[in-house]
Amino acid sequence: MNMDGLININGDSVQTLEVIFLTTMIMLLPSIVVMMTSFTRYIISFSFLRTAIGTQQTPPNVVLVGLALFLTLFTMSPVIDQITVDAWEPYKDERITQEEFFERAQIPLKQFMVRNTETSSLRMYCNLAKQEVPQSVEEGTNLPLRVVTPAFATSELKRAFEIGLFLYIPFLLIDIIVSSTLMSMGMVMLPPAMISTPFKLLLFISINGWELLFSTLIQTFK
Repeated sequence: MNMDGLININGDSVQTLEVIFLTTMIMLLPSIVVMMTSFTRYIISFSFLRTAIGTQQTPPNVVLVGLALFLTLFTMSPVIDQITVDAWEPYKDERITQEEFFERAQIPLKQFMVRNTETSSLRMYCNLAKQEVPQSVEEGTNLPLRVVTPAFATSELKRAFEIGLFLYIPFLLIDIIVSSTLMSMGMVMLPPAMISTPFKLLLFISINGWELLFSTLIQTFK
């Protein structure tokens, strides 16, 4: 009787720990999406574009976040499919343990992050963590997530700001031309943004800017 009660108590304890662990993972899911996927590059690029055009809150934040989420899902679909086949389905069929599930699920995610991480960023964090710098993607999967994740996030921030710079240049030229024209005409009191914004929108629409931006951003990922 006591043994049965002890077994039940241990079983309940294990289930309780699993529930607490899953609850923690759900709470960390937004941070995982931001730090370990392509979301950061998308949302920062969209923010730079909106600022460069000068349309204030158009498109609104909820639209930009929604676009970034669905483009992230599109970009990460091969990784998600591999995690489903290699980790989730065996775990669901009770062929592997929870620890093995997380070990297998990390591999495709690490491969994606290492492929899209600059060598300088990865080397910096490897040196800080006293880890050997990997020479290939396969060797990079042996690194812990505490090294791969910040290296990937650092590279994503750098690339997002580079994309933002390239997005700014054509619209900045329009601002300069409009401001110079208004100054030469003596129309100092007229805000240049009022005149330049329609020209920016015309330029962006005429080159089919959204499709061009989306396709370019997706193709930047390896």
